[in-house]
Amino acid sequence: MGQCGVISSKTVLVFLNLIFWAAAGILCYIGAYVFITYDDYDHFFEDIYTFIPAMVIIAVGTLLFVIGFIGCCATVRESRCGLVTFSAVLLLVFATEVVVVVLGYIYRAKVEAVVNHSIQKVYNEYKGTNTDAPSRAIDYVQRQLHCCGIHNYSDWMNTDWFNESKNNSVPVSCCKPSISNCTGTLMRPEDLYPEGCEVLVVKKLKDIMLYVILAALTFAAIQMLGLLCACLVLCRRGHDPGYELLVSTGIDA
Repeated sequence: MGQCGVISSKTVLVFLNLIFWAAAGILCYIGAYVFITYDDYDHFFEDIYTFIPAMVIIAVGTLLFVIGFIGCCATVRESRCGLVTFSAVLLLVFATEVVVVVLGYIYRAKVEAVVNHSIQKVYNEYKGTNTDAPSRAIDYVQRQLHCCGIHNYSDWMNTDWFNESKNNSVPVSCCKPSISNCTGTLMRPEDLYPEGCEVLVVKKLKDIMLYVILAALTFAAIQMLGLLCACLVLCRRGHDPGYELLVSTGIDA
């Protein structure tokens, strides 16, 4: 019965190592997605530390490739040293993912305050040209999130761009795509997106951070299962004579 338990633990451990490789790819993808998405919204927050969870999760994903390789080799070759190394690194990664979850919650709570602080400044820097970074950022956000202004389209009337242009209109990025020949004029407010961008930007960034948190929690749970199996194999390897005989005769190879 002891032998069957160890063999079963080994099988689960090998399977988990394969999952680690898949998880590594998924984590790297999530981290890259966060970076790319934040790059589209980076004008709306000035806190560079918001990138820390994404950077850590990419590092964890890379490390999981190494962990999967160590775990497979150690399990197949019955290496006590390898299994101990595997368990230690897995514990380190688990602790790192706990840090990611904590940082994720901290920065997710800060997103609203950071965006509230920055968004007015960005709108005041709008020039209406493609060569201007803040202008491109605002036009991109308004088209992607289907919003106009900070709270609504009337916020544009308080910007330098609106006062300088003197054409009583907002950027065409405020226009609904279903409206043809929309010029952004305030004489036809029904052609414009009614919702402001501030709330939607905050929601978007919070959702992204939530994806990071959920990914870290999910893979942390998988790693704990892998750590448990590795410890079980190590424990029975040292206390079950039948298992030692099984290894020495090569029956389990």
